[in-house]
Amino acid sequence: MVNNLQPNKTHLSQITNNQSLIKKMVKTHKDLDVWKQSIDFVTEIYRITEGFPKSELYGLTSQIRRAAISIPSNIAEGATRNHKTEFRLFLFVSLSSAAEIETQLIISGKLNYLEPKVQEDLIQILNSISRMLQGLIKSISTK
Repeated sequence: MVNNLQPNKTHLSQITNNQSLIKKMVKTHKDLDVWKQSIDFVTEIYRITEGFPKSELYGLTSQIRRAAISIPSNIAEGATRNHKTEFRLFLFVSLSSAAEIETQLIISGKLNYLEPKVQEDLIQILNSISRMLQGLIKSISTK
């Protein structure tokens, strides 16, 4: 039996139409779910770190906040670049910031600045954002 591996023109047309539809649906970084979720995460980080000791204002509090802000900021900056390669690099920076925040949340928990449940919830949200970033990186890499 011989496999006919000729591309189906109808199928290729549907793929092209779907890709065009996706491009139309995602007009800016603000349309990306990962950007939206990371904005909500930053807001939550600011709210929670308000309860950290004042002695940490220029230490752990500042570090966590800056790293959290870095996630949606790098998504936004990368999305405005002209090349997918540049966008991917900015997404990797966002992913690195997520790893940095996870470390800082663990430290915060060990210092008893966070309740265990709060720490667990934040890390769970962060893991979701990281998975979304990895999926977006993979999606961009295969196009």
